[in-house]
Amino acid sequence: MDFKERLERAIQRGQRSSDAAARAQAEQAVNEEELRRLHSQYRLELSDHIEEGVRELGRHFPGFRYESLSGDKGWGASISRDDLSLNRGRRDSLFSRLEVAVRPFSSSHVLEMTAKGTIRNKELFNRSQYQVLADVDMHAFTEQVDRWLLEYAELYAAKS
Repeated sequence: MDFKERLERAIQRGQRSSDAAARAQAEQAVNEEELRRLHSQYRLELSDHIEEGVRELGRHFPGFRYESLSGDKGWGASISRDDLSLNRGRRDSLFSRLEVAVRPFSSSHVLEMTAKGTIRNKELFNRSQYQVLADVDMHAFTEQVDRWLLEYAELYAAKS
């Protein structure tokens, strides 16, 4: 094999390598876009479930203000209330809040949901659940939302 043949083969190998790298990069972009689409689909379904549950919880305890969440913290809902406590001539402001949200898409490619519960100025729970986007079990996430809402309702009823 002379130099010209070896040169042509080297050039062909380089071109094949370049083509393979370009294909891999294109596949990665498609996969990234598919993961973003999946996250949006799951987020919409889950945030609807969160909003319904949080709104219903607020109806059972008069005085809570409902708020939809969307933005940097994620998508979901919260309820909150301010109470006034009079003890031995002292006035205290007591704050209660529940916030449940689906976190925005991130480079870690997971669906993450968070919940924070504060009752009478004390944070009683701070929860998180996540799963790789390709393996998400939506039933498990909706069940977890329900468990968090029931836990908060029980704690609030016991503390108030």
